Amino acid sequence: MLNVYPESIPDWMDGWLDMHSGYLVGNQGPGRVDFRFFAQGNLLAILFDLATPEESQLIMNLYHLHWGELIGEMPLKIVYPAMAGREWMLLTGSDPKNVAWSYHNGGNWPVLIWPFVGAAMRTGRVEMAERALQMMSERLEADRWPEYYDGKGGGLIGRRANFFQVWSVTGFILAQEILENPASHRVLEQCTRVDLDALHCPDTL
Repeated sequence: MLNVYPESIPDWMDGWLDMHSGYLVGNQGPGRVDFRFFAQGNLLAILFDLATPEESQLIMNLYHLHWGELIGEMPLKIVYPAMAGREWMLLTGSDPKNVAWSYHNGGNWPVLIWPFVGAAMRTGRVEMAERALQMMSERLEADRWPEYYDGKGGGLIGRRANFFQVWSVTGFILAQEILENPASHRVLEQCTRVDLDALHCPDTL
């Protein structure tokens, strides 16, 4: 449908998906698809009904299948895989902050824990939400609430990360609230049915 040639599909895709998993791709253009997995777009699609119930389950199945790559040692990988080599040079302008597996180029961002927990709860994957939040709670405070983490597994504090980041703290608190208080994720469900006249959704959790 998009006139994408098989030769344009990157090698890393071979064997990465099984018949029970999938995700929404981004940055589509004529004859070109960016096959990388973008966490925030996929998780928010689940939370706000941009993905069908079946698609939502396929996305969460992908997390189950590739926990080590997409969650890693510190949830949550922002994009997978990282750009490297000539692709990194051309698309980032050789940006030293965005080297492979760092910052926006495959870094792990604690703030993404709240949409992950919310998506897991919406799809009935409570154990995945609990596992990711437990991993984070064992380390994030001791690491002084950094902005992001480096490395393929996200185990290294970001080389240029700032500490005591409000969004890292807030993401963690909100994720705990969504997990522990069933009424919290129902608020997110209500936000998908926005009253177009009032243009608001509930303002408190």
